[in-house]
Amino acid sequence: MQIEGKVAIVTGAGAGIGAAIAQRLVEHGAKVTVSDINGETASLTAAKLNGIHAGSAIGVGSDAAEEKALRALIERTEKALGPVDFYFANAGVGLGAGLDADESAWDTAWNVNTMAHVRAARLLVPGWVDKGEGYFFSTASAAGLLTQLGSPTYAVSKHAAVGFAEWLRVAYGDKGVRVSCLCPMGVNTALLNAGEDADEESARVAAKAVKGAGPVLEPLDVADMVIEAIGDERFLVLPHPEVLDMYRHKGSDYDRWIAGMQRYRVSLGG
Repeated sequence: MQIEGKVAIVTGAGAGIGAAIAQRLVEHGAKVTVSDINGETASLTAAKLNGIHAGSAIGVGSDAAEEKALRALIERTEKALGPVDFYFANAGVGLGAGLDADESAWDTAWNVNTMAHVRAARLLVPGWVDKGEGYFFSTASAAGLLTQLGSPTYAVSKHAAVGFAEWLRVAYGDKGVRVSCLCPMGVNTALLNAGEDADEESARVAAKAVKGAGPVLEPLDVADMVIEAIGDERFLVLPHPEVLDMYRHKGSDYDRWIAGMQRYRVSLGG
């Protein structure tokens, strides 16, 4: 699919990877709804994008995990910009450290990191099938292919996000619906950086694990790879190429990989 002239929704786009993806989309000629749970940051990001191309963006405060809010978000986008061609399920949370993560943390992680994708797809994919074209772009994580030391909620919900994106591609990829899944390791965002100063040891271990596993990329560099992947209609998008090697090692000898991850956890103080 071409980006120029298309309409996109990007969730979690008030800052970080989402804001960077929205910027690159606008620079490539798309119109974008910047959605974020924080309406103020969504509006600020949209204003910045309109400084690049006037009339290219609107900012909407919206909860990406709530179906009613998603319906309203899609309707507002259609009225302001036109039918939705691209949906970037980018909103994510890192709540819940260790086995003591409570039910609230599990519920939030599951709803935001996984079910938000499912609910958006339910609303958009049937219409895309009817018109023969649409693009669903899932932001998961390398944790969805490997694991996340310190955070079971993040590891499990991101595995599920990868699984859903894969299923969606298999089920609808031959019906005009493109699907890609972004799985980065460390990216210079508030979500990653907050872990270093967390009170819970498990959260600090999680942040150290990510930063120690490979380079920490800037959001705009990741967004460049997203744009490239759209051009290729590539399913798995790995800004850190070493993740593929890790994934292959995991699949070739699961027990050895787990033993190695245990040693890595101990080396980080976990």
